[in-house]
Amino acid sequence: MSWFPKWQPYTGDINTQPVATNEYLPVGQSIMLGLQHVLAMFGATVLAPLLMGFDANLAIMMSGICTILFFVMTGGRVPSYLGSSFAFIGVVATATAHATGSGANSNLSVALGGIIACGFLYAVIGFIVMATGTQWIEKLMPPVVTGAVVMIIGLNLAPITVSGVQGKPFDLWMALMTVLCMGMIAVFAHGFLQRLLLLIGLVMAYAIYAIATNILGLGEPINFALITDADWFGLPNFSSPTFDTNALPIIAPVAFILVAENLGHIKAVGAMTGENLTPYLGRAFVADGVATALSASVGGTGMTTYGENIGVMAVTRVYSTLIFVLAGIFAMILGFSPKFGAMIQTIPSPVLTGASIVVFGLIAIAGAKIWIDNKVNFANNKNLMVAAITIILGTGDFGLMVGNFNLGGIGTATFAAIILHWFLSLREFNSSRVK
Repeated sequence: MSWFPKWQPYTGDINTQPVATNEYLPVGQSIMLGLQHVLAMFGATVLAPLLMGFDANLAIMMSGICTILFFVMTGGRVPSYLGSSFAFIGVVATATAHATGSGANSNLSVALGGIIACGFLYAVIGFIVMATGTQWIEKLMPPVVTGAVVMIIGLNLAPITVSGVQGKPFDLWMALMTVLCMGMIAVFAHGFLQRLLLLIGLVMAYAIYAIATNILGLGEPINFALITDADWFGLPNFSSPTFDTNALPIIAPVAFILVAENLGHIKAVGAMTGENLTPYLGRAFVADGVATALSASVGGTGMTTYGENIGVMAVTRVYSTLIFVLAGIFAMILGFSPKFGAMIQTIPSPVLTGASIVVFGLIAIAGAKIWIDNKVNFANNKNLMVAAITIILGTGDFGLMVGNFNLGGIGTATFAAIILHWFLSLREFNSSRVK
């Protein structure tokens, strides 16, 4: 079997028949679909680096490069867009002592080293999967474990989310206004607009904040001179990593979260397309791991396959992997515009706080959704104990010290969930042997 499929022109009725992964559309339609995928990923891919204190322009550019890299490394067989992963926010905040949404991260290099280590670990897991299959991952991280781990990513950040606006009445109200804007888009919008709730909600809140401050004189006004003074074309701000022995064990375990996330995404895409994508899971893990390490090596965020773009595929029923190459090219072009980056930098802190409340809440609920979708039985005491202990360890930021290493709340809870599930399953294993 060749590495790349043999692409064929689409000959069906696009209104009634899906476009397969190995088919392609006319150039005009492909360009429009590529732009749509860029719009879908934009809000989250920009928000994640802003919350961690990374350069959002660079994150956008690297998302495009990494999406094209993913396409090449998976042989163009897995339709996915790679964007900034929210799974890193909590561990980066812990490892760098950075308050989310508070501007540039002064310990950025430390975070980058940890993300590179995570990418390498992720790639190693991918090579193992290519050699052995995926069954061991599903046994190691069943839905009760993955659901709890995903949930604590959101809950762990709850205490720091509003720290930047506490004691500032106007900022608190603007944060709540941002939450309301995103909630309105999520509930009252329809179709593709609903998929862009982060982006459109952010724009609405930005406009309201600008009217309240720059026109009515409330709060701190937005400095639009940053946009005016910026060049149209130029390079983003690159950064070099530092490999800190305390940060590595805090950030590297995120690889297990990315594995669970990618596994779920690819299964979802496979179900939509009607194609068996399981044989390409190993390739996808390796590609995502290499992309994560590459992005962090120049100052970008860790990468993951994006659920937002899966939503676009569900709406359009166009699964052609060539569309994602075009989307990646468009993202790279945006990344080379300092004026675009300056516009992102003007987003006010209270608006980012409100957006983070929504994002972290959605992450927590996504964990619960994993339990519901997989019908996890909490009448079973094993499942009950694994979930309960993991959630409290992660939410309480219970950072276990191993020598001089602090695993942090999310790292500790992730390993605790995996080990606890394995240990409590021994009784079932022994019972089956007796029978």
